[in-house]
Amino acid sequence: MCRGNNGQEIFLSDDGRRLFLSTLGEVVEQAGWRIHAYVLMSNHYHLLLETPEAGTM
Repeated sequence: MCRGNNGQEIFLSDDGRRLFLSTLGEVVEQAGWRIHAYVLMSNHYHLLLETPEAGTM
């Protein structure tokens, strides 16, 4: 989980959410992670991910 400072919004638009998901997808692919679930809220997000090769990145 990651939350904005003082409850501030971290996603100001759908474009910001799309950029976050795109960037996350690139990292997941490079690192070999597996995302099982995610939730994007305006001021925070939750990720449930698996790192089968932890510590290799």
